[in-house]
Amino acid sequence: MKKVWLITGCSTGFGRELATEVLAKGYNAAVAARNTEDIKDIVAAYPDTALAIQLDVTVAADITAAVNSTIQKFGQIDVLVNNAGIGYFGAVEESEEDEVRRMFEINFFGLAKMTQEVLPFMRKQRSGHILNVASIGGLRSFPAVGFYNATKYAVDGLSEALSKETAHLGIKVTVIAPSGFRTDWAGRSANNSKIVIEDYADTAGKNKTDIRGYSGNQPGDPKRAASAMIAVVESPNPPLRLLLGVAALKGARAKLEELKHDFDTWAATTEGADFPNS
Repeated sequence: MKKVWLITGCSTGFGRELATEVLAKGYNAAVAARNTEDIKDIVAAYPDTALAIQLDVTVAADITAAVNSTIQKFGQIDVLVNNAGIGYFGAVEESEEDEVRRMFEINFFGLAKMTQEVLPFMRKQRSGHILNVASIGGLRSFPAVGFYNATKYAVDGLSEALSKETAHLGIKVTVIAPSGFRTDWAGRSANNSKIVIEDYADTAGKNKTDIRGYSGNQPGDPKRAASAMIAVVESPNPPLRLLLGVAALKGARAKLEELKHDFDTWAATTEGADFPNS
């Protein structure tokens, strides 16, 4: 039987490209978005293998309904792609609590709830693959997006633990960590803090301006990213983390060097924190 994909956040960006590529390859797909008008063209092109689902990942009833509708239509869920997410720009001190909490609800808690709803079906099947779309910003932090970084670090941490819990059940987990891609993440999908503190102009302020100015000209191709995600699912030995983009690989390697430097430099202090002879 053809694998069944459930993909969130399909109105734009990675989700839209991935849904299109998955269906073009002959898979079945539940294509989810907050507004199904945004995805009706995708589903119309594949009436027998696509299912449009209205889904706001911050609404628990929507999540339950999305999973149940997918099961009712296709009988199983083989791949869950937690792609829905937003950005937010502001230095840590500038960031507004309501905006930060909203971002956590979408980027982390929505993803976690989707995962919890799908896991019983994958456990029963003794198979499945969960792709959690994070960011290089979930491995390496940058000024102006500290709270966004925090949501993606949370996704990475949850995913790593989940992978250790479910491997013996035949359920695989992969964290997707892209760098700059030509999606709408740095456009209308990300709000700015209304608070601006001049002391952060050369750090958070500059990076915010740079990222906004780069929107639409990033080197990453969402279509190629979609193909890479499909290749991971089709692989018998997928990675726990998949970096996407040259900048993601460069940034991750730099982070490894930073960690190694601090760990090695402070090794004696670190080891000295234990009881003697323990």
